[in-house]
Amino acid sequence: MVAYIVRRLFFAAFVMWGAVTIVFIVLRMVPGDPALVMLGPDANPDEIAALRESLGLTEPIPQQYLHYLASSVRLDFGDSIRLGGDAMGHVLERMPMTIQLSVAALLFAVVFGIGFGIVAALRVNTWADRVITVTSLVTHSLPSFWVGLVLILMLARGLQLLPSGGAGSFAHLLLPAFALALPFTAMVMRLTRSGLLEVINEGYIATARSKGLSERVVIFPHAIRNALIPIVTVVGLYFGAILGGTVVIETVFAWPGVGRLIVDSIGFRDYGVVQAGILVIAAIFVMINLIVDILYGYLDPRVRLAR
Repeated sequence: MVAYIVRRLFFAAFVMWGAVTIVFIVLRMVPGDPALVMLGPDANPDEIAALRESLGLTEPIPQQYLHYLASSVRLDFGDSIRLGGDAMGHVLERMPMTIQLSVAALLFAVVFGIGFGIVAALRVNTWADRVITVTSLVTHSLPSFWVGLVLILMLARGLQLLPSGGAGSFAHLLLPAFALALPFTAMVMRLTRSGLLEVINEGYIATARSKGLSERVVIFPHAIRNALIPIVTVVGLYFGAILGGTVVIETVFAWPGVGRLIVDSIGFRDYGVVQAGILVIAAIFVMINLIVDILYGYLDPRVRLAR
């Protein structure tokens, strides 16, 4: 177990290095001079040159990269050129809002996805199964930003049932969480249905029924536990996708999280904030996948982690 965790931590460090390196390269491929963006078009060349010098943009790219890696290890991304103050501090300040939105979306996807998936499996080839299956196929193909805009037009602007954006109450959380969770709900729904249908035909389920156990006891303690194995894996992987999806959803709903902070910082070429935000999101994604691997081995006795 210890050897497995050590290997996973090594791969996690490699993934983190890849993430921060890609961000470094992509940001420097974006057209535009950060110093000019910060000072405005009316700045004179001497002011622009002085600011570029203070930001380290006059150094060769390899030297900038080495300084950037050293700073990443120390979690020191310098000051934000747009907001002022520590770049990582701004990210950590916004992170609770992003975690709140992501967890709400994940809970929505798991609860409704597993619930409707169980109904579809137990009512296979009925009208309920067909409606749930078709609905999952349609919702899985809908882009989150489009769903968000439709929700704003219908429920916020049209019926005025919920706020159209911002944060501050549970009502503000509902629309962005629903828009973010919808495609993942469909995926969990389909996996639950197919997994439960496969498990129901296993021999141990027939044995449990032959012992006279009620159908409720056979399905929920026995069948559901094994049907959840692939779902746990997918939920862990999709939590990272949900974190990435917050970038769009937070922008659509003006949610004050890290995703919106990253989008705004890209426009201002605020490298420090963007790099800090990507690093934090990547770290959460890697840790979630490590937890999922451990849970996978716990749920299925046939799966044994390498020692």
